[in-house]
Amino acid sequence: MAGGSGTGFAVRGTLVHCPSLGVVEVLRDHLLVVDHTGVISQLSPATENESVEYIKQNDVRTLPPGSFLVPTFCDLHLHAPQFMYQGTGLDLPLMQWLDQYAYKSEEMLDARPDMARKVYKRLAQRLIEAGTGAVLLFGTINTETNLILADAMQTLGVRAFVGKLSMDISSRETYRESSSADSLANAKDFIQRCRNSVANLQPCERLIEPVITPRFVPTCSNELLQALGELSEEKAVRIQSHLAESYEQAKWVKDERHIDDIEVFDKYGLLREGTVQAHCTFLDKPSLSCLAQRKTAIAHCPLSNVYFSEKPFPLREALDAGVMVGLGTDVAGGYSIDIMSSMRHAVAVSRMQESTRFLERIGRNNGTADRETRSLAITWKESLYLATRGGALALGLNQVGELKVGSPLDAQEIAVYDFDNGAGIGALDFFDDQPLSYGVTLEMIEKWWCMGDTRNRVGMWVQGKKLI
Repeated sequence: MAGGSGTGFAVRGTLVHCPSLGVVEVLRDHLLVVDHTGVISQLSPATENESVEYIKQNDVRTLPPGSFLVPTFCDLHLHAPQFMYQGTGLDLPLMQWLDQYAYKSEEMLDARPDMARKVYKRLAQRLIEAGTGAVLLFGTINTETNLILADAMQTLGVRAFVGKLSMDISSRETYRESSSADSLANAKDFIQRCRNSVANLQPCERLIEPVITPRFVPTCSNELLQALGELSEEKAVRIQSHLAESYEQAKWVKDERHIDDIEVFDKYGLLREGTVQAHCTFLDKPSLSCLAQRKTAIAHCPLSNVYFSEKPFPLREALDAGVMVGLGTDVAGGYSIDIMSSMRHAVAVSRMQESTRFLERIGRNNGTADRETRSLAITWKESLYLATRGGALALGLNQVGELKVGSPLDAQEIAVYDFDNGAGIGALDFFDDQPLSYGVTLEMIEKWWCMGDTRNRVGMWVQGKKLI
């Protein structure tokens, strides 16, 4: 597999990141130096003595005044084989959609490695175009197909946590593993082979990791779930699955296992540090507290939740409970591979949640109600944190998601304004002279958050290696 961070370099200009929830820090006219391993070795105002001396003695690229660097996005939930039929069949209920589309496409890719190579290469390219530098992937049940997926991500330079599906139960008889023992053996084989595929690379060049991936409780026997929990501890491997996604799915688990799926996962040691659970729309406050105590993160997928869950995810409650939360596109349950879409939908859904709560309080109080002091609505700044630093922490990438000394340069260069032509870039328009006076402002960053697209993304690096 190809990899590598390339050579060291330096950039001078505006840097933007979110060091904490709700905080957008704009570092104007800073010098950022990247070493040969792709790690930021110096970061300071360009006018400081240390920076001035460095600039005198080295080649430094200066960003155009209408551009800035911001960390790459982290996508915490994406079904790689479902990229094939992105934007299809979204009028169906979840379980029917899985039978009619998901299992069929996954089974087809497992049978056609040539098609898998084509699909996964294009997927990696699309992720880069969208500014996604790290992604948590659901694959298929076939080990070879998942190794193709891992190779595509490593070769094109995307950090990827690759999950070979474990499922010994299925409504599609031709798409499942023959037994819990067979499924466990396959999971062990994939973990070893995935790790071996990058073992000869330098640590800074290794971009892929295997992930234990029980699809969800309805497709896994209790015996398999217990074995996977033990395997995670034995091999120190991360875990991902779906949790409390829809009424139909939650009811099925309760009827068949006689406990909620969060209790099933907890019983078998699958809620722990290093676990990411997608959706979680049907969790109550005690359940969220349980996840926080177990240090289990949540992949919030606001767009697919609108289509396949009867309830919105309680995002503010999860954050207040101390749960690590990042954003996921949930392709193909979500039709957009762009995390910017997920950010926007997360804010929109949360605002509707707050409005609904307010109206309910009016109804209970004879037409009058004050706004709650703690709003359920999140801001665009909070969503940018979830898409970058929050997602990185959920993935255990503790040095990723912010721009600081010691962090790998996982960043994208965003151009919002062309000072030479005096015009905004892409969908962005500016009708006053403010940009000429101040350069990149917080308002310009917000405008990019609302309206920006791939036309504004003019550069991207992962571990210091230039991808755009």
